[in-house]
Amino acid sequence: MNKVKMASEKSVTNNSRIVSLLAQLEKINADCLVDADNARYVTSKILHLAQSQEKIKKDMMAKGSTGIEVILSTLENTRDLQTTINILNILLELVAVGGNRRTSVLVSRGGTQILLQLLVNASKESPPNEELMVLLHSLLAKVGPKDRKFGVKARINGALNITLNIVKQNLQNQKLILPCLQLVRVYSTNSVNAVSLGKNGVVELIFKIIGPFSKKNTGLMKVALDTLAALLKSRTNARRAVDRGYVQMLLTIYVDWHRHDSRHRHMLIRKGILQAIKSVTNIKLGRKAFLDVNGMKILYNTSQECLAVRTLDPLVNTSSLIMRKCYPKNRLPLPTIKSAFHFQLPIIPVNGPVYQLYSLPPEVDDVVDESDDNDDTETESEIENDNEEDFDQNFKNDDIETDINKLKPKHELGRPFEDLKMYEQFFPEFTEEFQECDLVSKEPKPLSTNITQGGPIVVPTAGVEQSPVNHAIEIPMKETHQTEDCNKRPIFLGLVKNDNSTDNIPQQQGDQMNLLPSCQCLNHEIIKDFDKISLQNTSKNEQSYTSKVTTKKECKSSHSEITCNKSFQHVSSCGGVLFEGRSVQLGKLCCSGPDPEEEDVSCSVSVEEQVMPEVPDALQLHDPELYIEIVKNTKSVPEYSEVAYPDYFGHIPPPFKEPILERPYGVQRKKRMAGSHMRTLMTKINQDIERLIHPNDIIDRVIYDLDNVSYPIPDEGDVLKFNSKFESGNLRKVIQIRKNEYDLILNSDINSNHYHQWFYFEVSGMRTGIAYRFNIINCEKTNSQFNYGMQPLMYSVQEALSGRPWWIRVGTDICYYKNHFSRSSVAAGGQKGKSYYTITFTINFQHKDDVCYFAYHYPYTYSALMMHLQKLESTHNPQQIYFRQDTLCETLSGNSCPIVTITAMPESNYYEHICQFRNRPYIFLSARVHPGETNSSWVMKGTLEYLMSNTPAAQNLRESYIFKIVPMLNPDGVINGNHRCSLSGEDLNRQWQNPNLDLHPTIYHAKGLLQYLAAIKRLPLVFCDYHGHSRKKNVFMYGCSIKETMWHTSAASCELVEDLGYRTLPKILSQTAPAFCMSSCSFVVEKSKESTARVVVWREIGVQRSYTMESTLCGCDQGKYKGLQIGTHELEEMGAKFCSGLLRLKRLTSPLEYNLPSTLFDIENELIESSCKVTSPTTYVLDEDEPRFLEEVDYSAESNDEPDVDLANNAADYEPSLQEDGLSDSEITRTHLP
Repeated sequence: MNKVKMASEKSVTNNSRIVSLLAQLEKINADCLVDADNARYVTSKILHLAQSQEKIKKDMMAKGSTGIEVILSTLENTRDLQTTINILNILLELVAVGGNRRTSVLVSRGGTQILLQLLVNASKESPPNEELMVLLHSLLAKVGPKDRKFGVKARINGALNITLNIVKQNLQNQKLILPCLQLVRVYSTNSVNAVSLGKNGVVELIFKIIGPFSKKNTGLMKVALDTLAALLKSRTNARRAVDRGYVQMLLTIYVDWHRHDSRHRHMLIRKGILQAIKSVTNIKLGRKAFLDVNGMKILYNTSQECLAVRTLDPLVNTSSLIMRKCYPKNRLPLPTIKSAFHFQLPIIPVNGPVYQLYSLPPEVDDVVDESDDNDDTETESEIENDNEEDFDQNFKNDDIETDINKLKPKHELGRPFEDLKMYEQFFPEFTEEFQECDLVSKEPKPLSTNITQGGPIVVPTAGVEQSPVNHAIEIPMKETHQTEDCNKRPIFLGLVKNDNSTDNIPQQQGDQMNLLPSCQCLNHEIIKDFDKISLQNTSKNEQSYTSKVTTKKECKSSHSEITCNKSFQHVSSCGGVLFEGRSVQLGKLCCSGPDPEEEDVSCSVSVEEQVMPEVPDALQLHDPELYIEIVKNTKSVPEYSEVAYPDYFGHIPPPFKEPILERPYGVQRKKRMAGSHMRTLMTKINQDIERLIHPNDIIDRVIYDLDNVSYPIPDEGDVLKFNSKFESGNLRKVIQIRKNEYDLILNSDINSNHYHQWFYFEVSGMRTGIAYRFNIINCEKTNSQFNYGMQPLMYSVQEALSGRPWWIRVGTDICYYKNHFSRSSVAAGGQKGKSYYTITFTINFQHKDDVCYFAYHYPYTYSALMMHLQKLESTHNPQQIYFRQDTLCETLSGNSCPIVTITAMPESNYYEHICQFRNRPYIFLSARVHPGETNSSWVMKGTLEYLMSNTPAAQNLRESYIFKIVPMLNPDGVINGNHRCSLSGEDLNRQWQNPNLDLHPTIYHAKGLLQYLAAIKRLPLVFCDYHGHSRKKNVFMYGCSIKETMWHTSAASCELVEDLGYRTLPKILSQTAPAFCMSSCSFVVEKSKESTARVVVWREIGVQRSYTMESTLCGCDQGKYKGLQIGTHELEEMGAKFCSGLLRLKRLTSPLEYNLPSTLFDIENELIESSCKVTSPTTYVLDEDEPRFLEEVDYSAESNDEPDVDLANNAADYEPSLQEDGLSDSEITRTHLP
């Protein structure tokens, strides 16, 4: 107790002493007394207290304290050397600990200018005082980085030459030259200063200091190398270094230190040499000099030797960066980077990317990028950012709209009402009297074989509308012979019933896997091939179809051979069907299946029974027979003739959760996206570099090529076979690099030369126990969730036939990084040549000779949508549900774009009930404007199924609203495997402002529907466009708000009055939907998004609640699904939760009208709270696995609509207090509603 009291008294005493001393010093300054002894005494006492008491330093720098002003004033006025030295030591003590804030205070008080002037004055002494110069340079080296104008101030005051002269005159004086070099490094952050210093010979001076391995002066060596690296960032200095042969000198010095530093005690020096090499290789001359002196091989060999020591990873990382940068840029091994498929547009735009594409000279793809910067900025942000500065928290996004006149909604129709009257046909609910409807009968409607009901709006240039097809045609059979080559498309698949087959099915996920019943399996020894559904070409203009099927079965048991040749009469379309127009073939099946101990062989099995596995009722809306019938009418540019098995079999969510992949040490650094890649990534990159160093080890054989139909198909048993010639497929070319490594090249969007991200392809011919590496080498985005735990998807036919028809996340050693391929600046639309990126992953297949499919995300084809809509229509209750499917228009290639109307049937045909029916508010939903965002279709599937369900809450919702839904805005893009564009080569979500009838028919007519509703004063209550996001987690919304947009700018917004109702629905979803994240939502309007659906519908149509709902491609980092990758179950659940959110929105927006029994609210709340259980949801949580500027803040209002420029870091989106959790419905109503 006494000790505490004594310490407290001592603290008070010291505090009183420092106040007294500062007062004395201030008095000396105020009285202008030339009392050197007194000033010297006071400053020495202050220095002693600062050195011994941390609290003294805090008090002196505290807010409101005048201590720092007194000290600086004394420093500026004194002429006494010792007093000056004392004050400089005091300042060094003040900024030594907690330096950032304290240094900033020193700068804000004018400390920089005082110190620079003191340096100038001290340099006039002959000779200058060494101790004073050491202190001045040391202090300026600490202060300079916190003063944004330090470089200019130093140059104006002449400090650069003073420091440089001291270095020249004191090369042997380590004590003095060390702080001088530290200050030169700070000077060099200003490009003008760096050039000036270089011209005065500072680079040559530093090369006199650095040298071969030595245990002496290592501190000086480290500082000299850091200074050299900073100087060489100037291209002028880098060229001077190249001209003087310093590149080879740096490599020689590095090798010497590498060989002699066997205990790795001088890693920082070795890294400093690499940093200097990295700086000089930023220019083309430096890269050439590096290659000429065999730098690639030198760094490759040294980095390989460093891999064994984990602490040397920084050296490996920097070496890899240099080698990747110096790796000669190559064009993709393609005849053209334009799409392999061509579609002739009805008109050519007069400007824009498609016009530029058509205007490119034919040799543009052969142009090699000769730019001198080599995407250095992009490289630095992706890999190495060791000198990362703190971003300004008040960062202003220049893309945010600041013109309030442009932000205010216009509410302009844009088209004459007479023109809009054409859309009356899509609103029969306005005129329907229901006189002939049986509102009592509960029998469902029979299955309709017609895809559409209403008359389509035919785009004049899109071709002739196709007549209806008779789907119930007898299919005669004929016998064919089975081929012996298992790599060719087989003739027939023999499946046997085996109720006990689950006993022999290998488990995939350990104890997490719950096996589904299986009654279909393959004969392990005999079944070699399965027949394509081979359909011969006849006339393309005829609209009638004849059908034939060709099947044969050959079955063998494991003990004896049983052969059965028999024709089967089967009307199912899953057999081979001959019809006019083109052929459709079922994809290749695996050559071997599960190996049951006993097999009952039966030859009298229908084709569908032989192909389809048994699955639970979860696939009740999937009908393979109907799917094949719809595929026949689907028109693709390549005229696809095959059906992928996942699309034919269907998909159900696996009975286990898939965690976000934990990144082992070495794939990426956790805390910063721009941090160095670690061991796994380095291994991948080094293997790429080996292609240049050891070219003879590379096979380099093309094994799949859409551009060359006559490419030789490999017949070796150990070479994989690839295919993508089916709906939504995308894989253009495959090159075998090593025995088990393949480079894959994706196809551009049609009528485009970029947008490579979506992939969907088939692989066969695999062996077990082999790690296959796939490199997709022409991705374009600068970063991807593949770096943060996302995995690609795989579908195994073998597993599907065993009762597990689902897509699963697979792959190890997954990395996404920049590679050495690039496209020219001309092809990049005038930008500097852009580099491509590689997705690389390793896969071990579970079954030999399986057929597996890989995809970027869960595929959802156009044909699947049309099948889904038909099944919904055929199974709904017509007494309760009003369901209507029309064709909004035809696409450019002649496919129909469906529009669906869903609401509740009127209670009767009485006038009151009909009026209630017609006056329900509208909800307008759309999805899949970007083909690669397949998750949006799965969300839409969940929405449609919820709306068509028989639950009381769904019926309540239907009675509350009329839903107009366009579930696929870009059918052509989906069908042809595009990632972002339609056949016009344009992003349709950038065409809403001024859509062209001939080029963007779906957008033109979707906007027309909304304009018609606006014209008749029936604006939708909610408009929502479903999207997917590739670089953020969770599900979230973007909306539109004038006030929140202005909040993010310097413009005043306090006088703005705005209805906050746009926040109600996102807030509801944040409380009810597990995957939804309110903190990721944004309501900012950006200039670059002014032509998107969300902004146009808000601004021009006048819908306040106009949203884009983004769903992650990866997974969730909050809530119930935290740490899990997202699956179709979660996506469909989100679609259902969106509907239940609309039900709550109705209650909040119409509280007086919405008087429902309490039991219905109980049912609703129970539905809202219900969802599947998650096992250990936090087991796989990753802490800080994403870069803050990508995950926390992203102003991109539409999914991936941003160009490939990463947004800078800024403060988190403004969230008013009403966003706090736990608000009741009544509170939300009071807060958000007018």
